[in-house]
Amino acid sequence: MNIPALITGSIVIIVFSWFYSVKGKRYHGIPRLFAFESILILVLLNITHWFSTPFSWNQIISLILLALSAWVGIAGYVTLYRKGKAEGDFENTTVLVRSGVYGIIRHPLYLSLLLIGTSIMMIKLTLPSIIAGLANLIALGVTAYIEEKEMVEKFGQQYRDYMKETKMFIPFIL
Repeated sequence: MNIPALITGSIVIIVFSWFYSVKGKRYHGIPRLFAFESILILVLLNITHWFSTPFSWNQIISLILLALSAWVGIAGYVTLYRKGKAEGDFENTTVLVRSGVYGIIRHPLYLSLLLIGTSIMMIKLTLPSIIAGLANLIALGVTAYIEEKEMVEKFGQQYRDYMKETKMFIPFIL
């Protein structure tokens, strides 16, 4: 593994997490830091295998998940940016967004990160990749759980009702 890249990437992730979440008392940024870190580790573990066998089953699944991740992430970001009426950075919305992809799931941006991590893990299934992929899954689950508490505190009953109407990550399932 490229240790200088790991150290540099980790510093960037820590700074990002501090300025965009923790400093603003949005503590879901702490476990999200671990999700970003696990994705960085997955990239560093698998970068040399990215296109080594482009038509193998795991590479095809990886590319499908990557494309789905891009679609969900872009749709979630654009909807949140346009409808959330953020104060400061886009994460600090003043309006509960319930349209677009947010009408189906509550955390499309976290789903996008989960799909990215799973996509990269699928490139070459090794024990370290699977462990990093599971760490990503757990970190994003914890992130969403903490953020939901923050959203209930911010939006009250309106968010509780939204939680009853939508699923966390996978439409109609989870």
